[in-house]
Amino acid sequence: MKIRIVDLLKSDIYGIDVYVRGWVRTHRQSKNISFIALNDGSTVHNLQIVIEHVKFEKNMLKTITTGSAIGIKGKFIRSVGGKQQVEVIAGNIEVYGIADPQEYPLQKKEHSLEYLREIAHLRLRTNTFGAIFRMRHNMAFAIHRYFNERGFFYFNTPIITTSDSEGAGELFEVKTELKDDFFDSPANLTVSGQLEGELGALALGAIYTFSPTFRAENSNTFRHLSEFWMIEPEVAFNDINDNMDLAEDFLKYLIRYALENCESDLAFLNDNVDNGLMDKLHFVANNEFMRLPYSKAIEILQESGRQFDYPVKPGIDLCAEHERHLVEEYFRRPVIVTDYPKEIKAFYMKQNEDGKTVRAMDVLFPKIGEIIGGSEREADYTKLLQRMKELNMNTEKLCWYLESRKFGTVPHSGFGLGFERLMLFITGMTNIRDVIPFPRTPRNANF
Repeated sequence: MKIRIVDLLKSDIYGIDVYVRGWVRTHRQSKNISFIALNDGSTVHNLQIVIEHVKFEKNMLKTITTGSAIGIKGKFIRSVGGKQQVEVIAGNIEVYGIADPQEYPLQKKEHSLEYLREIAHLRLRTNTFGAIFRMRHNMAFAIHRYFNERGFFYFNTPIITTSDSEGAGELFEVKTELKDDFFDSPANLTVSGQLEGELGALALGAIYTFSPTFRAENSNTFRHLSEFWMIEPEVAFNDINDNMDLAEDFLKYLIRYALENCESDLAFLNDNVDNGLMDKLHFVANNEFMRLPYSKAIEILQESGRQFDYPVKPGIDLCAEHERHLVEEYFRRPVIVTDYPKEIKAFYMKQNEDGKTVRAMDVLFPKIGEIIGGSEREADYTKLLQRMKELNMNTEKLCWYLESRKFGTVPHSGFGLGFERLMLFITGMTNIRDVIPFPRTPRNANF
């Protein structure tokens, strides 16, 4: 029977005939026997294939090299060796595709992450990236499962839009070969689905988006991508406190899901990428998030005695070094900072009674800094309009958004979670280009 290696390695039914297919990770041989480490992508663990030379043609065996694709029909047995518990004694071999050892770039030796980025079309076959992208799948599944179980509706917002949302970054313009504007208005790839998501929440009650977003920022760093994925829930009748509760519960759910369902991949990443990964995940899952206003955060940072690269003073937007100090050194738990000065936050955030701060929230994690940003949205038409005019925004262009506050407005809130930033935390990787299959960055759109 055809079977995935991950399922076969869990089996305790020995002596059965099996059919496995995959790619050769290593091929070592003695005079009479060859041992092949076979991997089909379903698990970080390889399956040992034992080949008795006398049963097969010598020329065919020569084609089985690292990187080649083969199918094996054989007997599944307990291994007599000490390095693995089970193995398959090959009865029939089919070679699907060869890999010339002189050309195949993924030989047994270790390869740097920098080198692997240059061959992104092949790096998926390595243990590290196999683990990362299996976990990416599991996290995407967990996100949909979380919201579905809580009555949220999956809501699709436009990829092509005439809105720049909060002005969150430079835009990728959408052009055609037509002389006139295709959409009769300048259009761009979306930087956020939030504004349209709010409309969904104000009709359906609770929605979430999970879609690609685009930022044309000329920032070639380990923290930025030009194309990435965002999760953005919006909930009618939720205030800022409800929003913080949702963010904390959501993040803890995802981390616990990873701990319960990605044991092998997490163990591999803990051993080979970040030996503190498991401790970090348990740290977040098991600690209540600390909540404090921006003013208190500034006070703590000023009194820390630390010499930060970016000096701390009231009114600044917190940098990663500030955020990590609060999480890793001062509170030693995840932190949610609230009530930011309105000058450093987006126009749609609800103003507090003091007229100086807004009901914003940022969730801060160890090693990452900000992982979630959100707010209670301004539900008052007059206040929202006034704020947009203060910022010299084009109110006509966003008339549809303003109109949502004229007809049956309600308190509502939401947040955004960058999927790749979550994946950095979950996997222990340090470069955001390593947690998306095909990274898009300035001057790089290969593969």
